[in-house]
Amino acid sequence: MMDKIIIFDTTLRDGEQVPGCKLNTKEKVELALDLEHLGVDVIEAGFPISSPGDFASVNEISKSITNATVCALSRAVEKDIQVAGEALKYAKRPRIHTGIGTSDLHIKSKFNSNREDILARAIQCVKWARKYTDNIEFYAEDAGRTDNDYLARVIEGVIKAGATTVNIPDTTGYCLPYQYGEKIAYLINNVSNIDQAVISCHCHNDLGLATANSIAGVISGARQIECTINGLGERAGNTSLEEVVMIIKQHKDLNFYTSIDATQLNPMSRKVSDIMRMPVQPNKAIVGSNAFSHSSGIHQDGFLKNAETYEIINPLEVGADDSKIVLTARSGRSALAHRFKKLGYEFDRNGVDVLYDWFLQVADGKKEVEDADLTLLAEKYKERNFVTT
Repeated sequence: MMDKIIIFDTTLRDGEQVPGCKLNTKEKVELALDLEHLGVDVIEAGFPISSPGDFASVNEISKSITNATVCALSRAVEKDIQVAGEALKYAKRPRIHTGIGTSDLHIKSKFNSNREDILARAIQCVKWARKYTDNIEFYAEDAGRTDNDYLARVIEGVIKAGATTVNIPDTTGYCLPYQYGEKIAYLINNVSNIDQAVISCHCHNDLGLATANSIAGVISGARQIECTINGLGERAGNTSLEEVVMIIKQHKDLNFYTSIDATQLNPMSRKVSDIMRMPVQPNKAIVGSNAFSHSSGIHQDGFLKNAETYEIINPLEVGADDSKIVLTARSGRSALAHRFKKLGYEFDRNGVDVLYDWFLQVADGKKEVEDADLTLLAEKYKERNFVTT
């Protein structure tokens, strides 16, 4: 039997914290509706106490969303939680996401406090949240650097107080995948009431390990992944939604599934990129412009013989354009002949050899040889009365 992995999208909250990515209420509502259509289970709509604009956005999204859970963030502060509850007033499935830092670094440097006081505040914030909804998620900020024994005490306490989801954030992207997986496994084995809550992964990408850590987390027993479209988020970003979804889809041996419609991944990526004015790096997995491009001659030859030699995902499966053969000085004869054929020209082996020499002269002078360049070469070949087939 396959286990569902809940997809919690925080593009509208953590993703919007990227400098230059601020969204207005209309844009947030539009993207929230798209996220629901994509199949996202939980939409973190914002941080209502942070500004009147964010309150209004969470409020309007709550009115607009039908099936997905709408979540609002708060600190472990009674006023924060009250405002979050008010913002979620019209939500069909509201969730309050509240919590506090649990690492010794946060306890001492950020709160000037001690472990017992933080434990009491963690339990209290969940009790406050229960006044507004039964769907409460608790985050143990900087859990990645929190002592496991103390973290287990906190998690047990907040579940007893009413938390239904417990978020174990690698807030600074510090953990290695095996360390994060072991942390999740430790909680499963050492928190007596862990079966009463869903464990959630919220991983940052400071060391480029957000996706790997999230997958390690669900393999160890977590059942929710918090992520963003295009991996947007604080500093180096968050776990990329499209990456974890396709890892789960490709690795069927994991026995996981999500509710995401993968064919919408590339269109959604482009829309978020446009609205948030944040370009996607060309080599970005799944949604980058080069994700299904081939320029090496060896790769092109193998791909043309069987696409699966160099592609583990059919681009149509993730809503991308067809695979691209990019012609550069590294390309080979088979790729050149293939492109000529697509342009309506077919040459014998000798013709391809001659044209390949001409092609290399063009390719050495520019980064990519375009169809217009190839047409000129083909016409030049014909004008010189070479025999074509």
